[in-house]
Amino acid sequence: MEARKGGSMSQRDSGYERKERDLYETPEWVTEALLPHLPRFDCIWEPACGSGKMARVLWKAASVVTMSDIEPLIEPAGRQDFLMFIPGSYAPDGDRHAIITNPPYELATEFCEQALRLMEPVHGAVAMLLRTDFDHAKGRFHLFRDCPAFKKKLILTRRIVWVERTDGKKAAPSFNHAWFVWDWQHEGPPTIAYA
Repeated sequence: MEARKGGSMSQRDSGYERKERDLYETPEWVTEALLPHLPRFDCIWEPACGSGKMARVLWKAASVVTMSDIEPLIEPAGRQDFLMFIPGSYAPDGDRHAIITNPPYELATEFCEQALRLMEPVHGAVAMLLRTDFDHAKGRFHLFRDCPAFKKKLILTRRIVWVERTDGKKAAPSFNHAWFVWDWQHEGPPTIAYA
């Protein structure tokens, strides 16, 4: 994950030091859980790639995976501030495109809005890993209730361990997460699924 402003990821103190830029790498099983719910894509863009952990799993769902980050930790990921990318300038080859990422916590709404703007002209899809209750806020109705592209909420039935303990004790994560999926080719009401 990347972030440009400070802030706490958790509503309570976890006892861990905050990672710079909210760089919490997504465990492989989390991305693997999404794959059965996706079609095959010509191109997937992972715009908060960090070290490329999620992108390596996404290769199973696309012919091409493009990686970028505001401060990439892996080559050949491009240095790109996703929120500054100009809508309408995204013109990839192929017919089926998606933006899939675990957005920085503090910028999650902005990442969702930007991804939807970029994918609408190419009739593409978006998948964002967010807290399970992200769709509850009245201020986000435009992303869910009022968005015809909102296709699915995929609830993870295991909690994600973002920081491994070094003291030998078992980690006890605090929050539940889900994949939220939009598709500009989707018709009908959204569905809910579990993984």
